[in-house]
Amino acid sequence: MKEIIIIFTSFFILRLTSLYISITNEKRLKKSGAVQYGKLNSALLTMAHIVYYASCLYEAYVSQASFNAYSKWGVFMMLFSYIVLFYVIYKLKDIWTLKVYIAPNHQIDNSFLFRTIKHPNYFLNIIPELIGVSLLCNAWKTLLFGLPAYGVLLAIRIIQEEKAMQTISFASAPKDKTDRA
Repeated sequence: MKEIIIIFTSFFILRLTSLYISITNEKRLKKSGAVQYGKLNSALLTMAHIVYYASCLYEAYVSQASFNAYSKWGVFMMLFSYIVLFYVIYKLKDIWTLKVYIAPNHQIDNSFLFRTIKHPNYFLNIIPELIGVSLLCNAWKTLLFGLPAYGVLLAIRIIQEEKAMQTISFASAPKDKTDRA
């Protein structure tokens, strides 16, 4: 159980680092006149993320889970997901936030990742991260019930983000080849 808590805490600190980056960027975006989309859904996703993590840790505690082969796979998935997260942050720079903002003169990133994977932050970061933390903690109930519930909120987010992206002038990038996560 001790190994799980140490690894869980390490990844949680990384998540807090991304939150700090998001808040910093959000303040800058607001000052520049950016418009937020899907405010309620963003709040619900934040709550769902916290509850999901807490539920995984609670399940590990109650079952006194030990670090096992599933936990190792979970660490691998979380490492992958956080590498993707920080790569996306690097690529999007000051427009990356945990919320959906469209800034005046919003520039579309049309790099390989965004052309190849629709919504890479969701499909290569969030979903693997949630599966990974469940595996790390051997949190099978959270995985079984929590992931689908989170998935509903994530699907709503994707729809909202797609609509928000339609408000951008696409003079510099083809509409069907762009995406922001």
